Amino acid sequence: MHHSRLAGFIIDCQDTPPDDAAAFWSRALGMASEGDDGHGYAVLDASARDLHIEVQRVDHASRVHLDIETDDQPAEVARLERLGARQVAKGARWVVMEAPTGQRFCIINARRPLAGAPGTNVWP
Repeated sequence: MHHSRLAGFIIDCQDTPPDDAAAFWSRALGMASEGDDGHGYAVLDASARDLHIEVQRVDHASRVHLDIETDDQPAEVARLERLGARQVAKGARWVVMEAPTGQRFCIINARRPLAGAPGTNVWP
């Protein structure tokens, strides 16, 4: 048995430093920017919504993707593959997947225990 839930959204900004992009998104979404986290992301304060929203600089076209967090990454990847998704890439902390409809999303390791957390699904 494992747990997963929508963690939040990542705003991918082509060739734009995260703090520069976060200046716009912070004002647009009404969420304070916590600035660059030292890993290439600018974090927006979405805690009132129990979400994690980051802005990152990327080499590919700008887009928004969602993150699904889990306490068992291999099990969650396998579950989604059974639903028709496919793995596209793997990083140190995430797996990039593509839905059958073409959208890309990431499966990330949970930042905190998920059992009993709001919005958490329990999978056999």
